[in-house]
Amino acid sequence: MPIYLKNPHSILAVLEKRPGDVIEIRLPSTRAGDAWSAVQERAEAMGARLRCGQGTARHNRSHGGRIGEAAVKAHPGCALDALFAYRTGVYVALDTVQDPQNLGAIFRTAAFFGVRGILLTRNRSAPLSSAAYDVASGGIEYVPFSIQTNLSRALEVAKDAGLWILGTAEDAPDDLTPISADRAWLLVFGNEETGMRRLTRDKCDAICRVSRRGAIASLNVSATAAICIHHLTQGVSNG
Repeated sequence: MPIYLKNPHSILAVLEKRPGDVIEIRLPSTRAGDAWSAVQERAEAMGARLRCGQGTARHNRSHGGRIGEAAVKAHPGCALDALFAYRTGVYVALDTVQDPQNLGAIFRTAAFFGVRGILLTRNRSAPLSSAAYDVASGGIEYVPFSIQTNLSRALEVAKDAGLWILGTAEDAPDDLTPISADRAWLLVFGNEETGMRRLTRDKCDAICRVSRRGAIASLNVSATAAICIHHLTQGVSNG
C-alpha cells in the first residue's frame, strides 16, 4: 500500500533520499507557494511521474485537486544492528506511542537535533501513516529507524552496542537537568496514557522526569521528547 503525502517538505525529502520510491506526484491546481515549486522542479529534474490539477477519483473526492499529493512507497526502515552502528550520540526508543501526530512530531524533532536513530515497537503502536509522515515534515527520511516486535530484547542489543538506557516517567525520582551528554544515551518515551511498560522500565540504567515549573501537571510525549533531546544533544557532535 502506498503512503499519500500532502506536505511538500515530506515529498521533497523522499525525492532527495529515495527518489525511486516515488510513485506519482500530483501538483495542486492552484498556486501553492515555493515548497510546491521546489517539488515540481526536483521531480522534473529526476524524471518522476508528475501530474497537474485534477487526479484520480480518490484525489478528487478528498480535496478536488486543489491540494497537491504524492503517492510513495513506505520507508522500509533498517535492521537493528544497522540502527546502532554509530554507538555515539543520542538515540530514541518509543514504547507503544499510539498517536501518529506524536510519532511524526518526534521524528521531526529528532531530525532537527541530529538524533542518530529511532527504535519503534510494532505492536500497540501508531503506524508510520500518511499523517505521521506529513507531521514529520521529512524527518522520517532523515532519521534511521527500526521497527521491532520485542522492545526488551532490542534494548539489550542497544546496551551491547555501548548505549546507556535513559527512561522517562512523570514519577521518576530524578530530574533531567543533572544528566549530562557524557555518554551515548538511548532515550525511552512511553505510551501517552500509561508510560513505559514494566519490562521496559526494568531495562533502564536511569529514569528521569521533566519537572514542571507552572500550573499544568504534565506534557504530551512529543513535547517531553523535544525537551529531553534538546538537553542531551547540546554540545554533542555528530561528526
